[in-house]
Amino acid sequence: MVDFLTSLLAFIVAISVLVAIHEYGHYIVGRWAGMKVLRFSVGFGKPIWTWVRGEDRTEYCIAAIPLGGYVRFLDSREGPIPPEDEGRAFNHKPVPARIAVLLAGPMFNFLFAIFAYWLLSMDGVPALRPAVGEVAPQSYAAEAGLETGDQIVAIGETPTASWQQALMAMFDSMVADGRIPMTLEDQRGRQRQAVIEIGNDSARLTEPGLLFDGIGFVPGAPPVVLDDPVENEAAERAGLRKGDRIVAVDGENVLGFGDLVAAISDRPGDRIDVGVVRDGRLQEFSLVIGTREVEGTTTGFIGVRALLDELGPLQAVPRAIGDTWQQTTFTVRMLARMVTGDVSFKNVSGPINIAQFAGDSAQRGLRYFLGFLAMISISLGVLNLLPVPVLDGGQIVYQTVEGIKGSPLSERAQILGQQFGILALILLMSFAFYNDIARILG
Repeated sequence: MVDFLTSLLAFIVAISVLVAIHEYGHYIVGRWAGMKVLRFSVGFGKPIWTWVRGEDRTEYCIAAIPLGGYVRFLDSREGPIPPEDEGRAFNHKPVPARIAVLLAGPMFNFLFAIFAYWLLSMDGVPALRPAVGEVAPQSYAAEAGLETGDQIVAIGETPTASWQQALMAMFDSMVADGRIPMTLEDQRGRQRQAVIEIGNDSARLTEPGLLFDGIGFVPGAPPVVLDDPVENEAAERAGLRKGDRIVAVDGENVLGFGDLVAAISDRPGDRIDVGVVRDGRLQEFSLVIGTREVEGTTTGFIGVRALLDELGPLQAVPRAIGDTWQQTTFTVRMLARMVTGDVSFKNVSGPINIAQFAGDSAQRGLRYFLGFLAMISISLGVLNLLPVPVLDGGQIVYQTVEGIKGSPLSERAQILGQQFGILALILLMSFAFYNDIARILG
């Protein structure tokens, strides 16, 4: 019950925040263009809270159904307007101004994603490449020669500094020609090339949850790359330093921080040999495990911490823009490949699945929830730019046609377009709900 309520609350917060940002884009650019705003609503249906303010007496509303929102501009097509407001109606403004207002909603979603990624970059992200965990025998991964503990340095020509980058590159490469060329780095820092040959099985592996099972390996724990060791603790006294990668303790492989903690936590005061890769060379250091108190229990401690890739405010900007662009173009390519059949339609998620992801990310912490918001904001921006009449993209098409021919489309054409758009969205939502229910039922 608690998980359900968490997911529901996180979903409502996510949708409300992102819709408010989207609609604020329409609102503020419309105001800048001199348009009169009648209502700004977050949610649909009956208003549960209304605030009227400003010279224009604009209504600011929170409505009962938190699954969307809208900005209502003065428009002569909806009824007569006072003579003093004649020049402030949406449909009386030049076509470029109307298109700018329509574009502003999706653009604000992309700007929010940039802002979110900017915050995450400054907060610090682990400076760790994705790693290979257990490899299934007689799998595509095993045939390609992947081994437990390998780091995935690149997919094709694309560097993979994170699992997000690796997954997008794997999907792109797999869908393109059924092959995933990889640059791998083993525990000793030696690099090699490998190619996972999937062939005609690629479309099936694009279904949610099948990629790693189908390829035949599980994501591994990221390697232990050190930040500056804690002053005067065992690691520093032994000579370990920032950038070192711990790969073994007393000859036993260390694949991640979990392995390292397990190797030292129950051995306070013991002397151990630590295998470290430094500058591409394997070195060994001997140290005596120190101690610290954790909830009244004495545990082993050597004074190391993971290296974080922390950026300054200015340095974080290009990374945030790059992350947003990468996620946006990937989303567009996925949509296009669904249409061509190269990617499974089972990737379409409805509100149930989104709510589950929202709840999971919220429970993991603020930075995970912020990353989730960034991805959903990008998806919302891309979706609204589709040329479907009830969406911003469809309205932009209408305005562009009007600008070219010098007059609006006929009322009949606009009504038919709206009906088509509503039908398309109903079909899409029905399909998304079907996928959600299918995932729940297994």
